[in-house]
Formats: sequence, structure tokens, C-alpha cells
Amino acid sequence: MALQGPVELEEQVEEPEDLDDQDASSISPAEEMTLPVGPGGGEEAEEALLLPWDRFSSWLHCICVVGFDLELGQAVEVIYPHHSKLSEKEKTSICYLSFPDSNSGCLGDTQFCFRFRQGSNRKSSISCFLESTDWDAPPCLKREQVHYYGCVYFRQVRDKSLKRGYFQKSLVLISKLPYVTFFHSVLKIMAPEYFEKQEPCLEAACNDIDRWPTPRPGRILTLPIMGVVIKVRIPTCYDKPGTSQLVQSAQNDSLVSIVLPTIHEVDLFRCFYPVFFHIQMLWELVLLGEALVVMAPSPAESSETVLALVSCIAPQRYYSDFRPYFTIHDSEFKEYTTRTQAPPSVILGVTNPFFAKTLQHWPHIIRIGDMKQAVGEMAKQMKIKKLKNLKTLDSKPGVYTSYKPYLNKDEEIIKQLQKGIQQKRPPAAQNAILRRYFLELTQSFIIPLERYVASLMPLQKSISPWKSPPQLRPFIQQDFMKTLEKAGPQLTSRLKGDWIGLYRHFLKSPNFDGWFRSRRKEMTQKLEALHLEALCEEDLQMRIQKHTEVETVDLVLKLKDKLNQAEKEKLPIRPGTLSKLRDHIEAVILTLPEDLQGILHKPCMP
Repeated sequence: MALQGPVELEEQVEEPEDLDDQDASSISPAEEMTLPVGPGGGEEAEEALLLPWDRFSSWLHCICVVGFDLELGQAVEVIYPHHSKLSEKEKTSICYLSFPDSNSGCLGDTQFCFRFRQGSNRKSSISCFLESTDWDAPPCLKREQVHYYGCVYFRQVRDKSLKRGYFQKSLVLISKLPYVTFFHSVLKIMAPEYFEKQEPCLEAACNDIDRWPTPRPGRILTLPIMGVVIKVRIPTCYDKPGTSQLVQSAQNDSLVSIVLPTIHEVDLFRCFYPVFFHIQMLWELVLLGEALVVMAPSPAESSETVLALVSCIAPQRYYSDFRPYFTIHDSEFKEYTTRTQAPPSVILGVTNPFFAKTLQHWPHIIRIGDMKQAVGEMAKQMKIKKLKNLKTLDSKPGVYTSYKPYLNKDEEIIKQLQKGIQQKRPPAAQNAILRRYFLELTQSFIIPLERYVASLMPLQKSISPWKSPPQLRPFIQQDFMKTLEKAGPQLTSRLKGDWIGLYRHFLKSPNFDGWFRSRRKEMTQKLEALHLEALCEEDLQMRIQKHTEVETVDLVLKLKDKLNQAEKEKLPIRPGTLSKLRDHIEAVILTLPEDLQGILHKPCMP
């Protein structure tokens, strides 16, 4: 945006982050995104305006009950709240994804999750409000735009009174939030009660959820549900990676039944245990967005393993598609299994033996055995297996691929985990060791990229209030590669290998594209914010002395529009800047004739 008198104001960029400003000659998002700007006190006012079911909608899209009918097959029996909308295509997806494949043999109660594409581009009545709750969320915990998560509690028990001889039903929470661990905990409370007391119990649970505060990052929430109180904290993008910010208060926790240390993380060690000799190679495959399929005996094991794979590059977001549980009835089945083109960048979790043949052409296949085996038993050394040896789902557990890792194998982490198994180290400790390993590996890889991208930011002194903000310099792969010699991952990682090759491959991947788009947006927003701050320091009344009345009115209208856009999009602006600029605008309006003041003197957005 340039303000050369009444010249055009450019459009603001879409989605901002909340940053403090620093007086630096060059601004790095990686360095500055550490402290959030203090809340403006508007959150409580916004929530006070919410209507019935709006709070429910901020957590869930709806709750479904899926049953089995001998004549109709799987069918959605109940959708709650009743006004919730699902297309027929979405209902069909939910029906098939809410039941394990018949070969899984899941007797008793089973929990798993799935993810499916939204069938229609509908907008919620509180879409803008929901977007605002997402601003400070870590990239991997932002609300989904075109997919839903389904968290399932499936019960299958013998019942001689039914023709089929079995009672089969699923209670499913549908949400755009990736809070899978939290929703599974909610289902453990809701589902047993629902199967006993039916719909009145479901209605009571939904009414409880509609009294919850909205899921804003940074909040510690106590959430009552059916007589149980769950305490959680929604993480923020400002949290130190690998730490939990949930602080227990003895005074307030007397009524708390369950304290959840995480809303989304799965047990990495348990998920990777069958293939933990290959964890470093799996990290590379996920980082590069390679086509991966997980073949498991049950939806619980397939969904947990897919979620573990996606989270192993945290805090980076996995930008490709992933399906924790995928069936032959999925609407994307043909798209993802065709042999006429290379497999897409997607991670699939499957249980049907049919996929062993259908996906035989996929380049990387992980076969997971029964996770119920004692994790205390020593895993056997497993070599990477050739794809041609994968005939059926009965094949031995392992990784089937011809992929050659770029980095040398890290024997230290393998020895550390093996020692933990021998010494019967608690599973939580093993999980923490593995999560820390992945975090440090990902950070070692991404820091050189962050450092180079920060160097693309123009100098702060080049920002002029009456000229368009300077543009970011382009990302040039060759220039980035040159920086690796002195400032590469070797500064923070002990691993040797072909790091250059790994970076070259990554720069062609969907994960790099998504990461760089996000960084570029943040930096562009920062430039817009600095430009606005520069405008704030200008003497507008002296400036308008050089303008005609028409030009002054034009300038005021554009400044007001820019101010409103900055507030709406929550640009990372120094505290007090917007109120100061608002005062400047009002002062300019007062210099105009009264008839024009009447037109312009509408208050700016508070």
C-alpha cells in the first residue's frame, strides 16, 4: 500500500499472527514470533454475543450415531444437534468410516479416528469468529478448511435378540479441530452412557458442550461433561516446543476429574515400536511428503500410526493429505489407487486385505502387527523389505520400500530405546525420548531454512509511509544451498549424510510449499504492520495542507479502510499504534467542513 497523497491503498494480506515489534534493522518471523501481544479484552465481549449452539459449533460440527441394519447396511440413525447439516456424500463417508472392516474382528469397544473431505463448501454462521480463535494456534493444530475429523467409539457385542446376532453401533464426533486425543477422552465418558440411556443422554452431553468456553489457544479450560470435569490447555504457536504449559492448581482442581496433558499427541513409541529400527527413515519419508500406506490389523492401530507419522515432523505441519483410516468405499478410492499415474502425496491407513494387492505399486508400505503384544519384549532387528515380498496383509511386520535414506542411521537413539526396553523404562519416558528426538531432528533441519528466509526480509529503514511497502526478496535455491556450508544442520545435529540431497528433495515437496507460503504470509503481514506504524508517526495534518479537499477526503476514507482491515486481520502491530492512528484520522476529519465531517465522522472500528 502506498500513500502518496490520495493514491490507492493496497489490499491487506489475509491471516496474521500476533507479534511484538522489535526495533531491528531486519525482521525475522522466526526470531520475533515468541511473545503474543496481550489480549485486547475483546474476547469476552465476542463470546457474550454468541447464540445457542455457537459454542458447541466452535468445538464440533455435529455428533452422529451410526448403526447397522440388515437391509440397509450402515446408516446414520441420529445427527445431533438436529439442525446440523451433512450432505448425502458426507453421511455416506461417515457410515463406512465409522465401522471397522469385517476382517478386523473388533469385539467389545474400539476407538479410532478418520479424516474425510468436506462434501460441500458451506460456511458456518460464526466462520469469522472461528477464524479469530485460530490465529494463535500452532500450524499443526489449526482448524481444518476442507476436511473433517471423525472420532469413533464403536461397540460390537453379542446379542441373540438381534437377527445378526450382534449389537453394532458407533458414536462419532465430527469436528474440524485436530484435537483427537481430547475427543477420544470425551467419547470414553459419553459413549458408555449413551449406549445405556440412548438419546436423552446425548442431548444432555451436547447441552454441556454448548456451555463450554470456545477453544482459544493459550487458555486453560475446565470442561464439564456428564458429571465429569476435564481440564485441558489449548497450545499456542508461542509455546516452547516439547513442553507442556498445563499448570495444576490445587485450589481449583478439587472439582477436576481428568487432567489431560495433551489434546492431540499420540504415543509415538507405542505406534512405532513394531518398526522402530526405521524411525529415522520414516521421518525422512514424511518430511518429503512421500506416498505412504500403513497396513494394520484394526482401525485403531492404523489411525494411531498415521497420526504418529504426521506428528513426527512437529512442530512443522504436514501439508499433504492423510487418512488415518481409509476404506474401499471412500470417495477418493479411485483417485488414490489408480495405476495410471504415480501415487499422490498422501498417507493412508488401511485394514482391508484387498489393499495389499491394490496398493502393491505404492513405493513405501508399512506393515504393522498387533500392537497388543507386550512392548516390554525386545523387538527383533528388521531389515527393510523389498516391495515384491509384500503379498498379503499376513506378511510380516516391517517397512517395505526401495527408498535409500539421505542421512546415516542414528544408532544412538536405537540403543537408547533398546536400553529402555531392557530396563523396563516406563512407556511415558520412552515416548518422551522419541518425541524429543524427532523434535530436535526437525528443528536441526528447519533452522537453516528459517535463517535464510529471514534474510529475505527488507531492512526496516527501507519502509516509507508514502510508498508501497518493499517486497520480499525471492527464495533462490542456489543461494540457500550456499548458506548450508557454514550455517547448515551440522551446527545442531550430530547426524552425517547427504543433507544437501535431502534439502533438494524437500524443496520440491508439498511440505516446503506449504511451509514457505505460511512464512511468506507472516513476513508480508509484518511489512504491512511496519508500514502502518510508519504512517502513525507522520504528521497527517501537515501532509493534508498540500492536498485539495477531495484528496483529503479520499485519503481519510482509505486510511479508515486500512485501519479497519488491520484490526479485522489482527496484524502484528505495536500496542497503541492503531488507537494513535485513529486519533490522527479524527483530527484530520475535524479540519474539514461540517457537511463532510458528518459523512466521515463515523467511528472507526474499536
